[in-house]
Amino acid sequence: MDLYNLTIHEAHDLLRQRRASSTELTQAVLARIRQVEPRLQAFVTVTEEQALQDARAADERIARGDIAPLTGIPMQIKDVLNTKGIRTTCSSKMLENYVPIYDATVVARLKAQGAVLLGKGNMDEFAMGSSTENSAFHPTRNPWDTGRVPGGSSGGSAAAVAAGEAFYALGSDTGGSIRQPAALCGVSGIKPTYGRVSRSGLVAFASSLDQVGPIARDAEDCAIVLQAIAGHDPRDSTSLPNPVPDYRAALKPDLTGVRVGVPNEYFGEGFDPEVERAVREAVAVLQRLGATVEPCSLPLTRYGLPVYYIIAPSECSANLARYDGVKYGFSYDGPGTMWEAMEHTRRLGFGPEVRRRIMLGTYALSAGYYDAYYRKAMQVRTLISREFEQAFQRFDILVTPTTPTVAFKLGEKTADPVAMYKSDICTIPVNIAGIPCISIPCGFATGLPIGMQVMAKPLGEEAIFHAAYAYQRATDWHTRRPPL
Repeated sequence: MDLYNLTIHEAHDLLRQRRASSTELTQAVLARIRQVEPRLQAFVTVTEEQALQDARAADERIARGDIAPLTGIPMQIKDVLNTKGIRTTCSSKMLENYVPIYDATVVARLKAQGAVLLGKGNMDEFAMGSSTENSAFHPTRNPWDTGRVPGGSSGGSAAAVAAGEAFYALGSDTGGSIRQPAALCGVSGIKPTYGRVSRSGLVAFASSLDQVGPIARDAEDCAIVLQAIAGHDPRDSTSLPNPVPDYRAALKPDLTGVRVGVPNEYFGEGFDPEVERAVREAVAVLQRLGATVEPCSLPLTRYGLPVYYIIAPSECSANLARYDGVKYGFSYDGPGTMWEAMEHTRRLGFGPEVRRRIMLGTYALSAGYYDAYYRKAMQVRTLISREFEQAFQRFDILVTPTTPTVAFKLGEKTADPVAMYKSDICTIPVNIAGIPCISIPCGFATGLPIGMQVMAKPLGEEAIFHAAYAYQRATDWHTRRPPL
């Protein structure tokens, strides 16, 4: 196998046994980026010199006998996370020239292990989108079919991992932005429990929903990366103080005694029959591995989408109010009054999807409409969270499709925002409830990957990794690579 197609744990074993160097791994991945990046455009910025410098430092560290699980392993960071001295754009003209003076906490934690930074991943602008077509710079293409989307908003990250342009990536997930692109690109991605991973240095979209997590080639790799980035951070007031368990200790192939619920609302009308077939076959595999499986119902699921598209735009409206052309970011310097300059700054600096969500959120928060929209959405959010809580009294995990369809064609949904929003119908309830959830590959339809979600109660990442690892030990969907 080519070096760039290894998993993290495979590459770590080579480094530990001195059968390969970090420099060799990094050179192989950089060569792969040069080969396929013109067709995929998964990066906003490639930091080749930085990567080789990091790799040499990692090799020196390994030579001293000091090797952590991620030492010397090349990775990509979604361009919504601050990287000291390296441009962080959020794929927006508003922040096109923003160079942070500090690292996000998760980036600092990876650097502490000696990870190698390859560059910054393309994304939907300010993480608002489901296809990575909303980037102000270029769309990213799906490595399984370059005429189709990779998902979003972490589409660049998922495409890079799937195509061998990075061993893993960090993404952010506000309504499915790690899991949906992971599913459409045939890789694994986890949204941790809200508060499990620090948001310090993450450029905010919707602060009560955003969460940072890894995209990697399998569940074991996701566990390795989450182990490195999870834990309390005093810089983030929403960070949980709970100790971080050993996630790899949960990676067991036997599922005897595990109770699996399969919610009826995640199947049926609007879902591709091939997606439903693949997920139900995956559930049967879990059953053969010893799990008990029962259908269940989450009737409030149908309210997830409308609740999300009130809460998330409202929080986005507040968070993005800071981009006024005065303090930082793009600033219109043409003629006109202060108010006209501010209007031009926001009109020219933000793309159409970001402006649409700002307007939706501003309306929902405005006098006379707050109670009818935002307050009611928050009340329903509480009900959805309680429904999940009740389900996890019966089940250890819940299993659903990640997306209702496989990857759609570029441009297919850009003119219909509602159709685009519906592609996140399976992932959004998880963010509303703040629970952990992983997407793993479970099949193909017309040559395109299908993803399956595994959910657990808050701080139930160990149950998720247990089920995902057992499934991947029994199947080979996660080992397949796109024929680029």
